[in-house]
Amino acid sequence: MTLSSSSSTSIFALALFTTLLLIGSSSAQLSENFYDSKCPKVFYAVKSVLQSALAKEPRQGASIVRLFFHDCFVNGCDGSVLLDGPSSEKIALPNKNSLRGYEVIDAIKSKVEALCPGVVSCADIVTIAARDSVAILGGPNWKVKLGRRDSTTGFFNLANSGVLPGPNSSLSSLIQRFDDQGLSTKDMVALSGAHTIGKARCVSYRDRIYNENNIDSLFAKARQKNCPKGSSGTPKDNNVAPLDFKTPNHFDNEYFKNLINKKGLLRSDQELFNGGSTDSLVRTYSNNQRVFEADFVTAMIKMGNIKPLTGSNGQIRKQCRRPN
Repeated sequence: MTLSSSSSTSIFALALFTTLLLIGSSSAQLSENFYDSKCPKVFYAVKSVLQSALAKEPRQGASIVRLFFHDCFVNGCDGSVLLDGPSSEKIALPNKNSLRGYEVIDAIKSKVEALCPGVVSCADIVTIAARDSVAILGGPNWKVKLGRRDSTTGFFNLANSGVLPGPNSSLSSLIQRFDDQGLSTKDMVALSGAHTIGKARCVSYRDRIYNENNIDSLFAKARQKNCPKGSSGTPKDNNVAPLDFKTPNHFDNEYFKNLINKKGLLRSDQELFNGGSTDSLVRTYSNNQRVFEADFVTAMIKMGNIKPLTGSNGQIRKQCRRPN
């Protein structure tokens, strides 16, 4: 039997509508106004807790941004990095004794739950908190897309598999790890600029300050005072130094100026300015903070869009450390 053109069009339209309906029901889009009616005070709640926490310890801002990064790079931005238990990402090698800020997220979640029980996901709280941390420490502000839901399990094995770039990564490895997540080389360099705030442990930079040549000698000697050469495996592994020694508690472009002067603390930092393909972008950011901030915001939004759970997928955890 031959269908008429009008019948064919009607059947196609019905099939398309059904497909779109199925997609829409299982994967709602992230939106800047997702909580406008559901929990309009969520931004106030997040920011008030953060302002108090960062006033006591500015480093917490960098820790929250890093939580966001480590969450999104392991199976998407789903709050899985916050979960305790045998499959916890917290005990994976890139995160163990390294990731911080969990208590701040707990405090934010508690305040948000008091206002809007069972509405705001832990994944969205981390997203908002990362944005606010940057803004509170003097960086850019931007509208975040929300509507993520929380995973019910951690992904320990994936977190241990190499998806997270390490402090000794080469430039090619950094480019590849970010490309694996759908992020460009420009995104990678811009996001690395988050190292304008925060600190790193001696175990992460000891090899660089003693054994590498592309480092300012006076800078290396200054770092060596707090990170002895023969102290590997001792508590001194946990001694910290600022990633940006000039303005460690202010979000700016000094990090890139440091790289040009061979004062990157981590090997992965200095790799961005070491005769490779990203040198010109580092120069651009060192000369123009507005360009850096614009690219940073674009990259943060892109990173926040990595494989979110939406619609009916996942859950809204009541507590961020365990599934409901």
